[in-house]
Amino acid sequence: AALGLLPATGTRPATMSTAPTLEAIRYARGSLQLLDQLKLPGETVFMDVADCDACWTMIRDMNVRGAPAIAIAAALALAVDLEASKASLSTSAEVSAFVAGKLDHLFTSRPTAVNLGEAVQRLKASASALAAAGASGSDAAEQIIKECEAMLADDVAANRAIGAFGADALCAAVGKAPGAPLRVLTHCNTGSLATAGYGTALGVVRALRESDRLEHIYCNETRPYNQGARLTAYEIAFEKMPGTLICDSAAASLMAQKKVDAVVVGADRVADNGDTANKIGTYNLAVSCAYHSVPFFVAAPVSTLDPSTKKGDDIVIEDRPAEEITHVRGVRVAADGIGVWNPSFDVTPGSLIAGIITEKGVVQKTSNGTFEVGKFVAAAAGA
Repeated sequence: AALGLLPATGTRPATMSTAPTLEAIRYARGSLQLLDQLKLPGETVFMDVADCDACWTMIRDMNVRGAPAIAIAAALALAVDLEASKASLSTSAEVSAFVAGKLDHLFTSRPTAVNLGEAVQRLKASASALAAAGASGSDAAEQIIKECEAMLADDVAANRAIGAFGADALCAAVGKAPGAPLRVLTHCNTGSLATAGYGTALGVVRALRESDRLEHIYCNETRPYNQGARLTAYEIAFEKMPGTLICDSAAASLMAQKKVDAVVVGADRVADNGDTANKIGTYNLAVSCAYHSVPFFVAAPVSTLDPSTKKGDDIVIEDRPAEEITHVRGVRVAADGIGVWNPSFDVTPGSLIAGIITEKGVVQKTSNGTFEVGKFVAAAAGA
């Protein structure tokens, strides 16, 4: 069904295998399923999400990943949990306390991605306002559930706008003849599987293709979790785009051969000065772009912009388990006794970024070469 909405069909099994799909989230009132992205590309399996505790585990274990998808999955898990519990919540104050408790727990699953934190704060504020206004328990629960559900459709619309703005921005930055197709490189997975649909950075690539301005898309494998090899390559092949998978360490050589016109990546958090946290390896790409004079863009919804974080040094970076590097499918491939450093993200300085593409337009640098993300967010909120 469109936008991941399914007709209600009663109780579902814990997992359900289906035909290959780019749909990461399936939701109907009281029912949520998430595509198990750890099984891609070999199997297409949807996992039943019974409540917020189950969703917390799926986010932590990266069955669902991508900053927008994490926030939407958490919100819809709250909607499912609230639908199941609303009969026992007689007042709006009880609804507010229920919402706050569930969301505070969900936030601890993967705190680096700002989208989850933004959704948590916004939904808690909505529930608190309903309690302060004296709404009935049933009305408060219904309003919160509807707000959670709206995030699904809103994300797809935002992603299509990001794609349109981004396609034009990349073409302008590259400076090719009007209509000339681009060769683009991306990192990690920022497509339909990381969002409610279409994608952010990969949405820009889709928009280029839809307007006949894409010559080729290269994707990094994205070690150590291989989101590029497993997920982005899967999306590219699924849609029969002209695409090539490369090792992370081959990107600079590809640029040296002048086979890359522009790079576009996603983001998990963008600080006020434009410093951007994204999947580990993004900083490497940005440095290579600077050396080879390749425009480097970030694509993310406004909800990923975090003016309250002033600079990249203030972003808390999640450390992942050592086994993600030392083991492959449960088999140890690294020497015993070696230490491991496995940050999930790195921070790219704003000075290396050509522009930050959002659904409200592109955040451009000021005349002194810096970003003022907070001013952009304030203007977008007032538009």
